[in-house]
Formats: sequence, structure tokens, C-alpha cells
Amino acid sequence: MCEANAYIIKDDKEEILLESVDVINPLDDNHWYIKNIFGEQIKIKGRIKYISLLNHKVVFENF
Repeated sequence: MCEANAYIIKDDKEEILLESVDVINPLDDNHWYIKNIFGEQIKIKGRIKYISLLNHKVVFENF
């Protein structure tokens, strides 16, 4: 499988938001819709800090 996990930085640590992410869509400035292969979905406010395709990670941060 090629899905990634979504994380958010809290207290200088990566905290999991959603596993097996399939879809990440921008909603508007700094708001994101994230959905995984199981149908779970969340909306968050933040910005992408980095993406690691090798490690299957998308890391967001608040600002």
C-alpha cells in the first residue's frame, strides 16, 4: 500500500492525525480536508510543514 499517515506537530513532537490517508484537499487558506481508506475524515487548520514520500508521512503544523 502507498498511503501516508498525517501528523501534526504539537510540543515539538509529531502526533498522528489520521492513518492510511488517501486524500488531502485544500479547502481554503490553511484549511485541509483529510480522508483515509477506511472512510474516516477530518478537517484541520494548519499548513504543511513537510512531506516525506519515502516514510509515507505528511506533517502539518499550527501557526
